[in-house]
Amino acid sequence: MNLRRWRDARWTALTLTAIVIAAGGALVAAFSDSMAVGGSVMQAPMAKKLSVNPEVHQRFQQGVMMLHAKQHEHAFTAFHRVIELAPDMPEAHVNMGFALLGLQRFDTARQFFEGAIALRTNQLNAYYGLAMAFEGLRDMPGAIGAMRTYAHLAQPDDPFRRKAEAALWEWQAAAQPGAPTAAQNRK
Repeated sequence: MNLRRWRDARWTALTLTAIVIAAGGALVAAFSDSMAVGGSVMQAPMAKKLSVNPEVHQRFQQGVMMLHAKQHEHAFTAFHRVIELAPDMPEAHVNMGFALLGLQRFDTARQFFEGAIALRTNQLNAYYGLAMAFEGLRDMPGAIGAMRTYAHLAQPDDPFRRKAEAALWEWQAAAQPGAPTAAQNRK
């Protein structure tokens, strides 16, 4: 009887393993097809550019993985190469900006976010990053303006919209005369 249960458990385990592998493969395929980049989906012309130049594709993917792993120096290196090969790719400029935010190089990050917006005015995640760069530079009017643009352009179901609205609320409250600072609120 124990042998029979063991055989049944093998088939159950085999079936579950196959389901997990299939689901994992579907997730990887969905991710690579959509080319999610910093909260937005890469537009078709840039996705085509990646498919034409294998090095651009490889470096871009490396950079995205390094950003997710918070390896900002390595992400910086990867996106630097992507921008050398494809200087008109706004997604590369945005992700370079996020790498620079991680390195706390706020002014240079601001320049990359502004460059991405110059290349494509509706590059949504560039406005979010620009707001973060302005916050790092302690330019609260700039941060509020960039985040308002992001919130205005973002879809209602955008996963970063609530975070953007919370940042706006906090920044606007702090900008009011006589408002307590964030440190005073924590006490």
